[in-house]
Amino acid sequence: MSNDLLTKTASDLGRMIGSKEVSPTEVTEAFLSEIDKNPLTERIYARTTPDRARAEAKAATDRAQNGTRIGPLDGVPISWKDLFDTAGITTEAGSKLLDGRTPTADATVLKNATLGGLVCLGKTHMSELAFSGLGVNPITRTPPCVNDLDAAPGGSSSGSAASVAFNLAPASIGSDTGGSVRIPSAWNDIVGLKTTHGLLPTTGSVPLCTKFDTVGPMCRSVEDTANLFAALAGERPMPLIQSNIKGKRFAICTTAALDDMDSEPQKAFERNIEALKAAGAIIEELEIPEVAHALPLSSCLFTTEAYAQWGETIAEKPNVMFSEIEARFMLGKGFSGAEYIRAWHKLDALRASYVERVAAYDAILMPTACVSPPNVKRLSTDSDYYIRVNLLALRNTRISNLLGLCAITLPSRTPSCGLMICGKPFEERKILSIASQMEPILG
Repeated sequence: MSNDLLTKTASDLGRMIGSKEVSPTEVTEAFLSEIDKNPLTERIYARTTPDRARAEAKAATDRAQNGTRIGPLDGVPISWKDLFDTAGITTEAGSKLLDGRTPTADATVLKNATLGGLVCLGKTHMSELAFSGLGVNPITRTPPCVNDLDAAPGGSSSGSAASVAFNLAPASIGSDTGGSVRIPSAWNDIVGLKTTHGLLPTTGSVPLCTKFDTVGPMCRSVEDTANLFAALAGERPMPLIQSNIKGKRFAICTTAALDDMDSEPQKAFERNIEALKAAGAIIEELEIPEVAHALPLSSCLFTTEAYAQWGETIAEKPNVMFSEIEARFMLGKGFSGAEYIRAWHKLDALRASYVERVAAYDAILMPTACVSPPNVKRLSTDSDYYIRVNLLALRNTRISNLLGLCAITLPSRTPSCGLMICGKPFEERKILSIASQMEPILG
């Protein structure tokens, strides 16, 4: 039974607990046992929390036995990206800059999840301070990609995606500032939700760019994603609206999002679109000039805020970081306050214009990433290649962050090739419902 538990969705595990087919303690012990013996664990988990997990599982087992379960995921264990504070447990955000940092309280979303009965298995490796879309971290560990152990896993929530893909957690919680939930989810064939900025609290999470940082679940199914989204918000899950994809109206973003694509993502995207059309979806191509105007602003907006947050700390501890990520932080030093403010004024106007332009569509579609997972060794030795591929990997996902949208990536029949569904701000429940309809079509 224990090996079977490792491949279940979080929601299936919740149902099994609810029917008393299995206890939270049994589920948690199955994952802790696999974590202990799996040779990939050190590349995926920064640290595990077995004492906390067992205590939380015991409490959930007592609730299951006396009929007082809190919700559908009560007693289900999950992993957490190592930038979410855990009381009394080291939280270092993948960087030696924060070596030994031990918070005294849980992050707000972790508190909410715990109150919802979820069990904390441990903290996963990540790109340093969450500032890379590739997931390569030679300072701590680079997690594996499920489709190629020598390829980058995607970042910055790299270990979170790997923990789910390699059956070391049924789900995980990551963060997304420019694509950090969706890129590793796409490259590891799982579902990842980027929430609207400000919808889920980031209090108690190590910041990168506070005006863009978001929290999001990384799961095996859309149902899991919806249930975890509710748990992070401290809410009861709402049933997804079930309806046919037929007649739904979608637009393919043809501005920038289809440029410079590797062959596999391009072919996968075309197959996904044909499958949706065959199911009755109405899909049109749409030029979105707001995208073209927003993307050049990202260099100023992201790097300025990241440098303001971490520049002094980095200067105090030189040569501690991976050089590629340190150099990216330093780019923010070159922008003036006036440039930063002007960029935000322009972006605010673009956000309003975008919502008007896409108002007639149920969602906007694009490839999650235009590139396939690159080789880690080459990324570590070829700086020009690292910079180019990192920017390309994040280009499509960054559109949602810049324009203030919510977005979800779904796996498809082609490994490491996700389809991204972008909704308007605060349309999480709508795109989750759409994603649940697309999920069986994409396979």
